[in-house]
Amino acid sequence: MTFSLVGKQSAGRGIILKVLTIHPELKGVQKKVSKKRWLASTLSLIMVLALVLTACSGKKEAGNSNSGASGSSPTSNSSDSGGDSGGAAQDKVTFTMFVAVQGEKDVNTNETVIGKKLEEQTGVNFKIEHLVGDLQTKIGTMIASNDYPDVLVPDDGIENVIEAGGFIDLTPYIDNDKYPNIKKVYGPYKNLMKWDDGKIYIFPFSTVVGEYNPDPNINQGAFWVQRRVLEWGGYPKIKTVEQYFKLIEDFVNAHPDEDLIGFVTLTDDWRFFATTNVPNHLAGYPNDGEVMVDMQTHEAKIYAGTDWEYRWYKKLNEINAKGLFDKQSFVDNYDQYIAKLTSHKVLGFFDYGWQVGTANNALRDAALADPSLDGYRYFPLPVVFDENIKDQYLDPPGYVANRGFGITSSAKDPERIIAFIDTLLSEENQILVKWGIEGETYLRDENGRMYRTKEMVDKMTQKFNEDYGFTVFDWDWPHYGTNSTLSDGNAASPGLQPEVFQMTLTDADKKILSAYGVQTYAEMFADPDERPWYPAWGFAKDEPRQLFEQQKSDLQRNHIPKLVLSKPEEFDKAWDEYTKALGKLDVQGYEQWFTQKVKEVVANAQK
Repeated sequence: MTFSLVGKQSAGRGIILKVLTIHPELKGVQKKVSKKRWLASTLSLIMVLALVLTACSGKKEAGNSNSGASGSSPTSNSSDSGGDSGGAAQDKVTFTMFVAVQGEKDVNTNETVIGKKLEEQTGVNFKIEHLVGDLQTKIGTMIASNDYPDVLVPDDGIENVIEAGGFIDLTPYIDNDKYPNIKKVYGPYKNLMKWDDGKIYIFPFSTVVGEYNPDPNINQGAFWVQRRVLEWGGYPKIKTVEQYFKLIEDFVNAHPDEDLIGFVTLTDDWRFFATTNVPNHLAGYPNDGEVMVDMQTHEAKIYAGTDWEYRWYKKLNEINAKGLFDKQSFVDNYDQYIAKLTSHKVLGFFDYGWQVGTANNALRDAALADPSLDGYRYFPLPVVFDENIKDQYLDPPGYVANRGFGITSSAKDPERIIAFIDTLLSEENQILVKWGIEGETYLRDENGRMYRTKEMVDKMTQKFNEDYGFTVFDWDWPHYGTNSTLSDGNAASPGLQPEVFQMTLTDADKKILSAYGVQTYAEMFADPDERPWYPAWGFAKDEPRQLFEQQKSDLQRNHIPKLVLSKPEEFDKAWDEYTKALGKLDVQGYEQWFTQKVKEVVANAQK
């Protein structure tokens, strides 16, 4: 996931926050690690903020061994021997960890079933803090004080941390026989993990171990609609954006007393991409970031300012005029957005499955308890502009090197953390964190195939997953990537195991899938075309490209609300103002740079 500053819940953050802003979409990339001139001025400004905060807060945290932002907090325990496996016989230790994700619960890993098992093996516990407020302010304060947690998952703040020297170099540990599990998972990706200075600073999350295993669920982009709307409409074929909104409009008109919201869109902070990415998908392209890449010529072009984007915002303008669009979309924060999705009032939205998992899980849990509520759950649709467009919502296999887990320069015992990671990455423990404990959360049949019973599946509510540790260890750690396969052929991720997926389906799930003639949600979507460069947003961008993206983002945050909320007769005027401002940016330079990068990757792939 990525974070950014511009347009977060409050617009007025002052110059300090503005300087640190990088990029608001899920399109972050590696930046050059050379010292940039802006870093010095940024840090000086942030230092002022840090001093003010220090003066205000005093030293009330002093002496609290578990509440500081950095360092490890040893607790008393047994013997003094350990070894490379993580240190089960060593003194117990608690490391601090900051994860740049909002809305998650702060927790000690040893308070979960899985975390306790790992502590028994290694003696290691992690005290996890999640983001509250603005990411760049949080990261900026860490940088200014040179005071970090032991482990940091900074998301879009990663470039700032690296440039400030906040991460240690992981290169010595990647291809080291002392750490065989790290070598197995990350060794093949060693060269891809290097930044521009040749060093490795993070363990990425997307490494595939074993054979690539496709996902039967939709965790990427889709247009979602309440199931009851589809049932009411007789399970119609919905391919185009016109058909999608016509169905929603008809349902709203047929239910005037329900105070329904036809469509919402997410614009909060870095999640703004859920609004700006849509024209790209409707035009039949996957999420390559700011650009569409032609499959024949490999030319990269931005879609901002194109007819594709015009059509999307024109459509939102039309549904707003009809009272179907939620105007609060431009001011709601993420939590408010999720609350609306679970209110039973919102009929449709575009978003990525991983981003609305909290809402979808809550709705599913409610429907399990009361099947009559299943109609309020959402169903994913591969909507495009025109009938002749092939959708490309499903991700082709790809690798993202600029999101991951790093050990900071403040860590008191990096070797102990590395040893823990090596233990975590054993296949046995990857089964533990993903599948759980045999007999409790999964079984094996006579052929060794792993599966879950209906009783196991039904008990795995959001709360159960949090308490057990599945939620804690789901993503923000070095792990076998989602599409990985275990050595015995089982899926590393239970959700990708055919036997488990079928078991998770309720009668209502089977009914709606059957109505559309498919057995999985992914079968609703076209297979992804091979794109060697995918995702293009993962390219390490130079400073001019970073500047362009920031300028474009600022511009869109200013103009898109005007485009959507203006009177229909004023839309074209608002569009002209937007494209005129966009034309002042270095669009040509940006596109040429991406085209060159794409063609380089394609050429290397053909060698």
